[in-house]
Amino acid sequence: MLDWLLSTALTVAGTPMTWAEVLGFGTGVLNVWLLVRQNVANWAVGILNVVLLGVVFVTYGLYADASLQVVYVALGLLGWWQWLRGGERGGRLEVSRTMRAEWTVLAVAGVAATAGLWLLLDRVTDSTVPLPDALTTVLSLVATYLQTRKKLESWWIWIIADLVYIPLYLYKDLWLTGALYVVFLGLCVAGLLAWQNALRARVAEPVAA
Repeated sequence: MLDWLLSTALTVAGTPMTWAEVLGFGTGVLNVWLLVRQNVANWAVGILNVVLLGVVFVTYGLYADASLQVVYVALGLLGWWQWLRGGERGGRLEVSRTMRAEWTVLAVAGVAATAGLWLLLDRVTDSTVPLPDALTTVLSLVATYLQTRKKLESWWIWIIADLVYIPLYLYKDLWLTGALYVVFLGLCVAGLLAWQNALRARVAEPVAA
C-alpha cells in the first residue's frame, strides 16, 4: 500500500506527483469545503487527509509537518466530539469569538513552541527549512485547536499559515501541494465570511422569553 501511495500518479510540468499527494489534494479540498459549511463530516475527511499528507511530508523531509499529522488525528477526534456535544446543554456547538485571555495564552505558547521547534529541527534533523517548517506547524496547531471550538478567528490563523505554506511547498517542488494550499487560501477566506455571517445571524436572533 505504501509503495502504491508513493508511486507516480501523474506528472505536471515535468514534476512527478505521487498518489498520496493527489489523494491528499482531493480530501483536503473536501475537508475545508465541509468546514466552511460547518458540516461535522469534515473531521472524518480531515483525518484521512492528514494521514495521506503525512506520507508526503516524510518523503520530502518536512519532519515537523509530518509529526503534526499525528496531532491532527487527535484534534480531529476532539473536534468531531466538540462539534456534536460541545455546545450549550450538550448540544451542537455554535460559532463564537476568541476571548482576549485565550489569545494571550495562545500567543505566548505559540512563540515559545515555534522557537523550540525551530532549534530542534535545525540541530537534530537534516531539514533545509527549519524556521518556516516550525512556524507553519505551530500556526496549524493553533488554528486547528481554535477550529475544534468553532472560533471565528481560526480562519485568520489559517490564512496566515497558508501564506507561508504556499512558497514553502513550491520551494520543495511540491507543486500540487502548493496549488492545494492556494485553493485552501481561497476556501479560508470563504470560511471566514461564512462564519462571520453565521455569528451575526446568531447574535441577531431574538432571545426566547
